[in-house]
Amino acid sequence: MKQADGQMIINAFETWAPRSLAMEKDNVGLMVGTLNKPVHRVLTTLDVSMEVAEEAVEKDIDLIIAHHPLIFKPLASLETAGGKGSIIEKCIKNDIAVYAAHTNLDIADGGVNDMLAETLGLGDTEVLVPTTEIPLKKVTAFVPEGHVEAVRSALGNAGAGHIGDYSHCTFSAEGTGTFIPGDNTDPYLGTQGKMEFAAETRMETVVPETLLPGVIQALENAHPYEEPAYDVYPLDMEGEIMGLGRTGYLPEPLSYETFIDLVKSTFGIKHVRTAGTEPKEVRKVAVLGGDGNKFWTHALHSGADVYITGDLYFHTAQDAALEGLNTIDPGHHIEYVMKEGVKRKMEHLLDISPYALTFYASAVSTDPFSFR
Repeated sequence: MKQADGQMIINAFETWAPRSLAMEKDNVGLMVGTLNKPVHRVLTTLDVSMEVAEEAVEKDIDLIIAHHPLIFKPLASLETAGGKGSIIEKCIKNDIAVYAAHTNLDIADGGVNDMLAETLGLGDTEVLVPTTEIPLKKVTAFVPEGHVEAVRSALGNAGAGHIGDYSHCTFSAEGTGTFIPGDNTDPYLGTQGKMEFAAETRMETVVPETLLPGVIQALENAHPYEEPAYDVYPLDMEGEIMGLGRTGYLPEPLSYETFIDLVKSTFGIKHVRTAGTEPKEVRKVAVLGGDGNKFWTHALHSGADVYITGDLYFHTAQDAALEGLNTIDPGHHIEYVMKEGVKRKMEHLLDISPYALTFYASAVSTDPFSFR
């Protein structure tokens, strides 16, 4: 079987949730250890607590992918007798690398906020708080006969050619390519020093800028030429709008009490905090994982019947209620849905079957609160 390494795994992860999506001053990326090593077992977790680190040791984990950064602010010192220093020491001594994807995973298409919306059964989802627009590029490749479908498939599988709900969108036109192989070449077609006229297909497709490196790599891997010919152009058209939180619609309206029961049963919690005047029914829902205090006005202006987020402040809940927005705080910990979500996504992205590689979702709850 093939050998996976940490950098390969994270490269695949960042085609989905690139660090460039993260909010300003967010600390994302490698926290502890190195990615330049063989990796057989990967653990996904919401937080890296001492209990999670011990779980990683027991499962012989090589790499932890966490949502919340183990190191968020610069460390003035690293005491290993307790606190985060002891967690870092355990990871280093057991050669466990720790990587964190925080707001970039919140923002990513299919990331934490989409996972929360899907868990609640919301449809017709849209971004709640736009943060960035991903520029689009046009990739044009020139492919010899007999390899067109292989290259087209490779480009589409790498994320090129997505237009709305359609994937693998390309345009092709036949033509003739010319080239003279040099003395140091090993040409797929032609002879060194002689002009070659090759029947080729010009293939065009659109690519989000964040996926461009992976798409080009896929093109080069699938193309038979030593030096594939391709062009990349900027497009003067609106790219994908990405951001924090989601709004969406329930399959059918629910009473407020029924919806609260749905939230509790969906996330496996016994209690939620609510504020505001109870609506007659709930149909449109805004949800934002983590601390959503700054963004309640976005939920208000979206026309949502209720706003679900964690860590609501006293005065934030008061202000939202005064403006007619109902809020539900089920706790920050509902982001635990990312553990299974990231596991499944990475298994899909990597097609782990050729590798001696296993992903595990942490079985440890890192919720610090209990109700008595």
